[in-house]
Amino acid sequence: MVGLEWSQAIELPLVSGDAASPADLRKAWVHRGPLSQVLALYRAVQKSDEPVPSPWWLRALSDGRLESREAGFRVEDRVHKLLSRRPGWEFVPWADDGESGYWEFMPSEGTGGNRRTPTTIVNTSRHTGWIDMLPAHAAATPEPAAIDGLAGLRARLGEIEAVR
Repeated sequence: MVGLEWSQAIELPLVSGDAASPADLRKAWVHRGPLSQVLALYRAVQKSDEPVPSPWWLRALSDGRLESREAGFRVEDRVHKLLSRRPGWEFVPWADDGESGYWEFMPSEGTGGNRRTPTTIVNTSRHTGWIDMLPAHAAATPEPAAIDGLAGLRARLGEIEAVR
């Protein structure tokens, strides 16, 4: 039963495919419900041995590595603000269940028969920089490269965008 309750907690309205930013996706109960209840339900569903679809910031918050839900929202918003001002970056709202979307650098996709999955920036709970980069690839998904926060992303954008 707790699994069903969790799936409803992360469920977004059907119109979320039109989201232009992570903020546009913050419509589920997990984004606005009382944090103590969100954490209690998340931790209860984690007791099953099944993977739990959840936002990166909730995993980090539950582990005690992020101070608040709003801090996670700020990370997403700052990444979006930086990338949306740069040519070639597109926000993709249809991420895995519970996730907050990601950004693709479309020029890295290639052309014609040389198409590949474009360079991708995604928020993560793997490390406290909260940002991972997946380089453009045509075959198996490569291991993500940890980016050291927004300053690290800003510093590496020239290198990241050079892949075309």
